[in-house]
Amino acid sequence: MTFKSVKSLSIYNTINFHVSLFAFDVYNPMQNMEGHMRLSVNVDHFATIREARRSDEPDPVLAALLAELAGAEGIVCHIRADRRHIKERDLFLFRQSLKTKLNIEMAATEEMKRIALDVKPDVVSLVPERDEELTTEGGLDVADNQEHLKDHIPALQKAGIKVSIFVDPDIDQITACRDVGANLIEINTAKYSDLKPGEERDEALVEVKRSAVHGRQLGLEVHAGHGLDYKNIGPIAEIPELTEFSIGFSIIARSAIVGIEKAVREMVELLK
Repeated sequence: MTFKSVKSLSIYNTINFHVSLFAFDVYNPMQNMEGHMRLSVNVDHFATIREARRSDEPDPVLAALLAELAGAEGIVCHIRADRRHIKERDLFLFRQSLKTKLNIEMAATEEMKRIALDVKPDVVSLVPERDEELTTEGGLDVADNQEHLKDHIPALQKAGIKVSIFVDPDIDQITACRDVGANLIEINTAKYSDLKPGEERDEALVEVKRSAVHGRQLGLEVHAGHGLDYKNIGPIAEIPELTEFSIGFSIIARSAIVGIEKAVREMVELLK
């Protein structure tokens, strides 16, 4: 698939039309203070709804553009080996249409590397992947896969693509991320997110804080995500070493009630 063929898709004109309707509300990142927490919105579940009926809507590309206009400073999507939601068609339209940052999550396979080199996103996030999982279940085991990752990462970086690794809040794993040449990491917040307020969640929060500090000391940019929502984002957002949050399901679920623009604005407000 090429950029030329993408332009021939009727959805491209449809997207431009819809975005023009909201042009008066374009988000201006210069309005935010330097050093603010950034929000990237994962739009996979718009594609999940689309694929539930083998339809052409809701279109995740249009949703991504509206999220940008509402204040998202990046768009995240995960192309899986089984193509259960995001397709190659989406990736090329994202790349052509987005004005902020495109971060594509993918497994560290040769097939996915070829796709990344063709699309050229701003960031590739390497994640573990199992066919039977409902969603990504944990961080990548970098320590036990260092040789493979050292071979895999340079081609992406040579093409101008930053490489992120989704990693559990584990000191040794984060050190391994540095050793294989990653530019940044995303700390897996699933353990924290799944717990109710209390001593156990406080301990999980300490693990995230410790990992974020360690990542910054190693010279890595540090992001966080997985299971974060409107109720639990507060304590995580207070960790100064974190610069960006990747949030998907919670925002998509709320957008079904209030619309994607309002759902994104509400989360952006919580990060201020």
